[in-house]
Amino acid sequence: MIDWSNKKILITGGTGSFGRAFIKYALEHLKPSVIRVFSRDELKQAEVREQFQNHPNLRYFIGDVRDQERVERALRGVHIVIHAAAMKRVEACEYNPFEAIQTNIIGTQNVINQSIDCGVEKVIAISSDKAVNPVNLYGATKLCQEKIVVQGNSYVGPKKTRLSCVRYGNVVGSRGSVVPIFREQAKSGQITITDERMTRFWITLPQAVRFVHSSIEMMRGGEILVPKLPSMRITDLAKVMAPNCKINFTGIRPGEKLHEVMITEDESRHTKEISDRYIVEPEFPWWSTGNSETGTTLADGFRYASNNNDVWLNGDQLKSMLQQTQ
Repeated sequence: MIDWSNKKILITGGTGSFGRAFIKYALEHLKPSVIRVFSRDELKQAEVREQFQNHPNLRYFIGDVRDQERVERALRGVHIVIHAAAMKRVEACEYNPFEAIQTNIIGTQNVINQSIDCGVEKVIAISSDKAVNPVNLYGATKLCQEKIVVQGNSYVGPKKTRLSCVRYGNVVGSRGSVVPIFREQAKSGQITITDERMTRFWITLPQAVRFVHSSIEMMRGGEILVPKLPSMRITDLAKVMAPNCKINFTGIRPGEKLHEVMITEDESRHTKEISDRYIVEPEFPWWSTGNSETGTTLADGFRYASNNNDVWLNGDQLKSMLQQTQ
């Protein structure tokens, strides 16, 4: 177990939904010596400063992961990096592809390079189920992020830096999720859904934060750690959130999937299952079998998708999860 009391943490994208939730969790449970909040929005940093009442263990770095020099400055003396900075709105990435690549891919490369050079102990990057068999640019950039983080371990040489990813599904109530959209639409008496067959994995912010924490504890470098999550039908969510509203089906949008996948059949061949997660192990010569967690090898052809899941959320469970976002 990590002794967090003498660790300095840097969170890129630290003023986002995940960043704020992790800061709150870390201050209450981990009590690190310093948390550096790295983001490019000074207004959001002021809001976070106010939210945590100028907590003495928080530091605020204005900067962009695209700026390698600023990233290097922010990483000096840091032990653990949580890389959460990203452009994540699908439509924004489609319309501004060069910007998405600069932030999600080149920005990640900067974090990897400077973490190695600065002697950071552990780097964990936040990925998405949209990185699996991507059908839009956002997913493609997240796939590239995963690849360069995993392969980044081969650039470490004699240094101690280890790099891994977490990959999970839709975060309930986060900015850009369907929950605030449905809440706003419900005021008009009509909800829009692209396709009645659509399913998604779901995770709450507190669950995501705890999963990232436990993944940092167990990571050895090179893994993609995937939580076991429940699935839900978008139509069930709409009925829970707006039971008296009319549902209009508008047709699936470009770059949108009916169902999300978190582990493909090809990945399952080098994936282990433990109690609460799957561990996708890298297929590279630097990965030692001694690194592996004790776990169960998956059956041939295993595919972890939101429509073939064994665990589904019912109406009461959806209501309970939604209450956590209010």
